[in-house]
Amino acid sequence: MSPTISVKDSSRQRRPGSYQHPLDVMKSESPPLDLYEDGHAETMGGDDREPLLQEPSPRPTGCPRGYRAELGSILLLLFLYVLQGIPLGLAGSIPLILQSKNVSYTDQAFFSFVFWPFSLKLLWAPMVDAVYFKRFGRRKSWLVPTQYTLGFFMMYLSRQVDSLLGEVEGKSPDVVALTVTFFLFEFLAATQDIAVDGWALTMLSRENVGYASTCNSVGQTAGYFLGNVLFLALESASFCNKYLRFEPQPRGIVTLSDFLFFWGAIFLITTTLVALLKKENREVSPSREETKGITDTYKLLFSIVRMPAVLTFCVLILTAKIGFSAADAVTGLKLVEEGVPKEHLALLAVPMVPLQIILPLIISKYTAGPQPLNTFYKAMPFRLLLGLEFAFLVWWTPRVKYDGGFPIYYYIILLLSYALHQITLYSMYVAVMAFNAKVSDPLIGGTYMTLLNTVSNLGGNWPATVALWLVDPLTAKECVGVQGHNCGTAAAAELCTKEGGSCVITLDGYYVESITCVVLGFAWWLFLGPKFKKLQDERPTSWKCRRTS
Repeated sequence: MSPTISVKDSSRQRRPGSYQHPLDVMKSESPPLDLYEDGHAETMGGDDREPLLQEPSPRPTGCPRGYRAELGSILLLLFLYVLQGIPLGLAGSIPLILQSKNVSYTDQAFFSFVFWPFSLKLLWAPMVDAVYFKRFGRRKSWLVPTQYTLGFFMMYLSRQVDSLLGEVEGKSPDVVALTVTFFLFEFLAATQDIAVDGWALTMLSRENVGYASTCNSVGQTAGYFLGNVLFLALESASFCNKYLRFEPQPRGIVTLSDFLFFWGAIFLITTTLVALLKKENREVSPSREETKGITDTYKLLFSIVRMPAVLTFCVLILTAKIGFSAADAVTGLKLVEEGVPKEHLALLAVPMVPLQIILPLIISKYTAGPQPLNTFYKAMPFRLLLGLEFAFLVWWTPRVKYDGGFPIYYYIILLLSYALHQITLYSMYVAVMAFNAKVSDPLIGGTYMTLLNTVSNLGGNWPATVALWLVDPLTAKECVGVQGHNCGTAAAAELCTKEGGSCVITLDGYYVESITCVVLGFAWWLFLGPKFKKLQDERPTSWKCRRTS
């Protein structure tokens, strides 16, 4: 519903309960070099329809260890995931700050590329997995320099961000510079995510590795909350004056510059402690899936995509979310444009946390069977109809606004609408994750499932970017108060204002988009939805990765 609070179905936040990633793909016995790239796995013999990989031999296990014996490692993982959520939350807050400064939706579309690295990290994850300093550690070789870079980057950004956001008098936001800066910011966070995910699998024993998914979900959610909801609340002068101060002040308790500097220092301090005090477990022997080189991994990914069943899945899932793009990407920004305080919109995420924890547990009961995509298909029309309800909410918002803000019943309706949206979103999300887990070849499960999940995430990213970009071209304005002027372009609108007129919207592109997206969504549901469901009927061999000699 908004770029701030609707995060689970996009790349801004990784899926809950996931601790395995493409970094855990294919690596072989290493040569005796300090910094090196892994070699290839041994060549498999057989005919030209032989499975690409053989069954991995089981790892030897020692005595079972309780979670108390590894509590320090669990808490470290939790904290690393909290750190990972901070950049995600900060990036999610920028569109709302920009919207309060009246930037165009074309600029918002450009900034939305910031959220793509978490969907594209599969492209460089094999390199993170395969190249490292052996003496320093496979995961620390990337985690430590990445987090140091993040820390110094945040400190440097703290000195520049006010200028980039146009806080300096007489300047407007520099959206291009902001996009490049935060794209690099998210790229580093995604790289840190790859390293932490891989370390989680070896930091904990086999008996306790399941706690890694809990650390991921809880830690990243907490970090996102700190970097988004808490920051927007403390940065808002009106929120702080109303709830946290006895005497009003013109600014919030913290600024974005202060926030960035503080967390930059935290990154540097904790990274130093990790580098000096935490050792990697060198006794864990990687499975066959984790013992292949970079080239072999990319060849494997290409061979998976070429399979007809996988290719059909990719095409369908990349188009399935077009119908939700206006509601998910634009609604929150429109509410801010209509006067809803951005900090209030962010705070809607707080009561949703229990719902977001419970929903996957409930929905998984319906997706655990042989046909999980049935749940996806059944939830889709309800989510599409909620898109029209969101459009009605945006239209209704200025009509209930009064001098003191909005009535309490407005926020209750907004909260209930968001809760219904989350139910439909999670129903579709959990269904796709269950299907991906069901069809993924167990011999290459990490690589295979991550590829499918990456495509699923991209299916939400590109429609959101396009939806934001189309709002301005679809919006019609006219110049009121001055004859012979129009508002067709930014220059014409500025000239209209200089001549004493004002640009008035006669047709809001958001409503055009909302109706168009819902129509396209129902067309997909009617004509392509049955084909999507039929993927469940494919033979298991259709999803097995094989090679030709």
